[in-house]
Amino acid sequence: MTNIADLSIKIFADGANLDDMLELASNPLIKGFTTNPTLMRKDGVTDYETFARSVLDAITDHPVSFEVFADDADGMLAQARVIASWGPNVNVKIPITNTKGQSMISVVETLAGEGVSLNITAMMTLDQVQATADVLNKDAPAIVSVFAGRVADSGVDPVPLMTQASAMLANLPKAELLWASPREVLNIFHAEQSGCHIITMTNDLLAKLSSVGKSLDQFSLETVQMFYRDATAAGYSIRT
Repeated sequence: MTNIADLSIKIFADGANLDDMLELASNPLIKGFTTNPTLMRKDGVTDYETFARSVLDAITDHPVSFEVFADDADGMLAQARVIASWGPNVNVKIPITNTKGQSMISVVETLAGEGVSLNITAMMTLDQVQATADVLNKDAPAIVSVFAGRVADSGVDPVPLMTQASAMLANLPKAELLWASPREVLNIFHAEQSGCHIITMTNDLLAKLSSVGKSLDQFSLETVQMFYRDATAAGYSIRT
């Protein structure tokens, strides 16, 4: 198995806990950050802008993605322009559709034309990727986030899909394909194989990276030791 340090793919930490983000910013493996309203609510964020500005005041040398939450094109455009003004390292996340399933490609095209650094999110189909590629600005940075983990949840192998998505972005030098919502550490190798530039990882997955390259015999032994330790600590007994 390839060493994590040998991979070309960039790892972005996915979450909304400020203390965790500040700690991860000093980890050389972490190249950027992503968050969204769901993660922010889960971590108890009550003031969106205050939280975002606190992150950006402390993290200035990593890209950070913040998402609009309006549900119409005009609202998204207005929010996106404000979010973009918060810092030079901001990527504004635009969902590929609104909650009614209406395409937000017009929003992507307008903001890309204005040179806004984007993160187009919640994509799961190649048609969505192609539509995005068709309107991106070759001179403006953009992240194309395909939720490969959710694609896999549907029973579809995401690797061929992500490989095709990578090819669709080949003529956009500043566009980066992101493997979103990974389900296991192995996905980092799937993402690398597919030609992705970035993968997001939650704290739970980041904590498992130390297992990459570990001897499977040692891993087996440690698992048995864990079972024994927990059974002993619980005081279990069986009459024999």
